[in-house]
Amino acid sequence: MQAYELQGPHGVEGMALVEKPMPTPGPGEVLVRLKAATLNYRDLLTVKGGYGSRQKFPLVPLSDGAGIVEKIAPDVTRLKAGDRVIGSFFEGWLGGEPDETKMHTGLGGALDGVLTQYRLFPAHALVKTPDHLSDEEAAALPCAGLTAWSAVVKLGNVKAGQTVLTQGTGGVSIFALQFAKMSGARVIATSSSDAKIERLKALGADLTINYKTTPDWGKLARQSTARGVDLVVEVGGVGTLNESIRATKIGGTIAFIGVLAGEPETPPRIPLMVMQQQRLQGTTVGSIEDLQAMVNAIALNKMKPVMDKSFPFDRAKEAFAYMASGQHFGKVSIAIGSQTD
Repeated sequence: MQAYELQGPHGVEGMALVEKPMPTPGPGEVLVRLKAATLNYRDLLTVKGGYGSRQKFPLVPLSDGAGIVEKIAPDVTRLKAGDRVIGSFFEGWLGGEPDETKMHTGLGGALDGVLTQYRLFPAHALVKTPDHLSDEEAAALPCAGLTAWSAVVKLGNVKAGQTVLTQGTGGVSIFALQFAKMSGARVIATSSSDAKIERLKALGADLTINYKTTPDWGKLARQSTARGVDLVVEVGGVGTLNESIRATKIGGTIAFIGVLAGEPETPPRIPLMVMQQQRLQGTTVGSIEDLQAMVNAIALNKMKPVMDKSFPFDRAKEAFAYMASGQHFGKVSIAIGSQTD
């Protein structure tokens, strides 16, 4: 079988397509024929060796994949050959609160990822793909989808009538918009592109703000509500945190996820956050139990991830370059096998 491997922290050009032996399922394991994978911003950091001190090389990159069960170990009864499945981001986080051991079972970082034709998974780390989703759509769920679900639903506990603010048009932000609307919330969405803003409106955004032409977007967002925003899905990081603090209501929550905006021009206004009793909630993916809950909700509501461009397996490096360009709206995917294989 073929797989891509990062031989070291040398960027995407250091990613090699290699031949590897076909694995055989051991006790409790399932062999999955991967059909699709998707990229996250984390993956751009990983190819440069910039994602955590425990990253090892050689490493098969990418955490998010979906495919078809090829073989199962004799002791596996929940799945069978031919089932369409999604792999969990954290193989060892079955449920409950996170801890150090669980958090060191992430694919495409601590463990080999899914940019490969076949991969062994623990049976417990797989959930069945909803019938209405393609394999590429299903592959969008493990990291970006579940991070947004955790931010909005599990940790954010968003209720109907509340207001959620999302930043940009990457995978997490668009999923957050979709889950917020699914929960009955009002959504304020920001982008630097007027063309992308029109697409955010089509997805249900109630108010849109171009953060390039309105750099004090936090003030405008707060003024558009009675008290301020209930939840900000913060993917920019410290570079956008001040405007997020400004937008958030007294007692509101900022789900802190990303680092896209770089360093801030001015230090974060932590005293203002303290005075307004705001909560800064670190948010990173979720457990297998959380993944199943999200998949159940997506199936019930027939929700579809927003997909951008797909690249064939032999052009995987181009997918990394395209995502790094920032042109995408939604998820960038790699078709590992044809949808009819």
